[in-house]
Amino acid sequence: MEERIQKLISACGLASRRAAEEWIAAGRVTVNGEKARLGDRADLDRDTVLVDGKPLAPGGGRTYLMLNKPRGYVTTLSDEKGRKTVIDLVAGCGTRVWPVGRLDMDSEGLLILTDDGALTHQLLHPSHEVDKEYLVWVTGNVNKALPILSAPMTLDGERLAPAQVRRGRDSGGVHQLSVTVHQGKNRQVRRMCAQAGLKVLRLKRVREGPLSLDRSLKAGQWRTLTDRELLELTGPLSDR
Repeated sequence: MEERIQKLISACGLASRRAAEEWIAAGRVTVNGEKARLGDRADLDRDTVLVDGKPLAPGGGRTYLMLNKPRGYVTTLSDEKGRKTVIDLVAGCGTRVWPVGRLDMDSEGLLILTDDGALTHQLLHPSHEVDKEYLVWVTGNVNKALPILSAPMTLDGERLAPAQVRRGRDSGGVHQLSVTVHQGKNRQVRRMCAQAGLKVLRLKRVREGPLSLDRSLKAGQWRTLTDRELLELTGPLSDR
């Protein structure tokens, strides 16, 4: 993914775009051995970008993990009831990370874990309205429920933005839905379905912002984010 040099430096967490432009003008940045100029573009998958002689890398040395969370694990650093936590699953990552947001114990799918506070804030703060897409397997009158789910709903006295809802496969009285929401209220999709008269049998998060769950990851498996995934995820953090 080719981007302007100053945007890459900013997305990697080293400096704001304005500061990166000053670094480029001062000759502190090279691309494939040549001094970078304002307006130059590069692709970190293909090009070698150095800042003060050090390779530019997304995240600035921080840790970013994608976990395919299985059911039966709580999304917390520790649990006073002694239940299994998602931290147990990533114990081998080599550093202390925390989960970005929550998936309740009975839910599964995409969970990001990191030691980057700025990214955590970006993904969780309501003002950023990061899309979260879930696959939901339900029983009940879906034809009646769809208009309710797609309209503005209220939870805990708060008006929710309309969800994006698509109907998937039906099998043996079980209906699959794709539900995309912006807020991150506790058990939001389950509670929305309950209000619409549906019983949730299974719930799986498959996307958060631009990041989709890696289908090759089995339940309980994790991997580090690729440079491309991280740049897409952190790109809007231009001034952190």
